[in-house]
Amino acid sequence: MDASKMEAAVRLFLEGIGERFPGDDLEATPARVARAWIDDLVAGYALDPDAELTWSQAPPQCGPVVARDIRFASVCVHHLLPFVGVAHLAYQPAERLAGLSKLGRLVDAHARRLTVQEHLTRRIVDSLDRVLRPQAALVVLEAEHTCMTLRGVRKEGSRFLTWAAAGAWKDDPGARREILDRLTP
Repeated sequence: MDASKMEAAVRLFLEGIGERFPGDDLEATPARVARAWIDDLVAGYALDPDAELTWSQAPPQCGPVVARDIRFASVCVHHLLPFVGVAHLAYQPAERLAGLSKLGRLVDAHARRLTVQEHLTRRIVDSLDRVLRPQAALVVLEAEHTCMTLRGVRKEGSRFLTWAAAGAWKDDPGARREILDRLTP
């Protein structure tokens, strides 16, 4: 990422609003904003999400693994406004078992990029499927989008739910329903 280009863009943006820089608190703002985006908001571009998902050998006849309420923040590619929520992940191991903290790292590696919730959901389940090669995988994201709560229709508290599945949970509606019931309250 190019911090100097980001700083210049923020400076132009602030000038476009009518803000002035000399002698006021805004002088360091372009650099602070660039660092915030690079270090936090879009830090996922510096990561390989699949590499975040390390694994070990699964025990024989291992049951489903369910991780609920993994908090995430992302930025909508349409308005460059944040959306925040929780991710619920489940997979039925075949031979590979993910390290528990790695599931959160996987979510963050995908979420810390410009995206929309629907794509984010699909990318997370695709990584689970590609790296762990489970019998089944399912991801549910529930998020509040500031592009809907702070602007436009301004419907505060609105939350959106998306899900994506792979393997048996994609192909078998009954099995998918069973795991969805475990994932969502």
